[in-house]
Amino acid sequence: MGTDNQTYVGECILLGLSSDWDTQVSLFVLFLVTYMVTVLGNFLIVLLIRLDSRLHTPMYFFLTNLSLVDVSYATSIIPQLLVHLLVEHKVIPYVSCAAQLFFSLGLGGIEFVLLAVMAYDRYVAVCDPLIYLVIMRGGLCTRLAITSWVSGSINSLMQTTITFHLPMCTNKFVDHLSCELLAVVRLACVDTSSNEVAIMVSSIVLLMAPFCLVLLSYIKIISTILEIQSTEGRKKAFHTCVSHLTVVVLCYGMAIFTYIQPHSSPSALQEKLISLFYAILMPMLNPMIYSIRNKEVKGAWQKLLGQLSGLTSKLAS
Repeated sequence: MGTDNQTYVGECILLGLSSDWDTQVSLFVLFLVTYMVTVLGNFLIVLLIRLDSRLHTPMYFFLTNLSLVDVSYATSIIPQLLVHLLVEHKVIPYVSCAAQLFFSLGLGGIEFVLLAVMAYDRYVAVCDPLIYLVIMRGGLCTRLAITSWVSGSINSLMQTTITFHLPMCTNKFVDHLSCELLAVVRLACVDTSSNEVAIMVSSIVLLMAPFCLVLLSYIKIISTILEIQSTEGRKKAFHTCVSHLTVVVLCYGMAIFTYIQPHSSPSALQEKLISLFYAILMPMLNPMIYSIRNKEVKGAWQKLLGQLSGLTSKLAS
């Protein structure tokens, strides 16, 4: 135990979205269905890429990584959220809170870097198509993917360590859905300006730096597309990037709004909605975004369904 109003707490209490029982039950059903769709959608994308040799390309290798990150991120938050929607006392052990922060923060960072890597992949595909497979060889793709996972994990470890070394107040109520970084920092009984600086630096390194690389990639991509003479050629080149660009706008846009200016951060309700966006909506939407307008994925689905239909017919006969 500490002195004055400082203490070493053994647990935190998450306030969640609502204290009304009927609302919580409705949210439980909604979030459970959404989580199941998220897991199923991303699992099917990974399975499809593994089964169809036409999708064994760098783009779909990175998409596999993105699907694994999305499922892991959702799993780091939603199961605990579902449990808390059905119990009166929304208690989470201090160690579990630290673990949740580490995994959610790490996986979020991995996704930002991975999206920048995917932007580079699209840049090479559009700007240097003839030597695309030479540049984006297997070894380079693996190293880029490992860099994404390692950089996000290191940043998360640093942020989690710094945050949970702060002396916490006797007030252990976290006004959030999960152990989110800014919400946990607010529990500290000391000046947290150094933590806010660390968050700012982390945001610049792991958010703005990849975002700038994405911008540079797409400036070059757009310039190259505009130089293409045929309308059909421009459409084809654009369609190879539209899915990734959609995810980039959604993912980076919300993160920049949330973390770049901690002093003028959103309200508690806005932070909760943003957290839901990343934990529930984005992981569910990503497989859909990469499937709906993607001819290669559609073709792979048709081939797989045709094979399953043929197999079913043989078994029936």
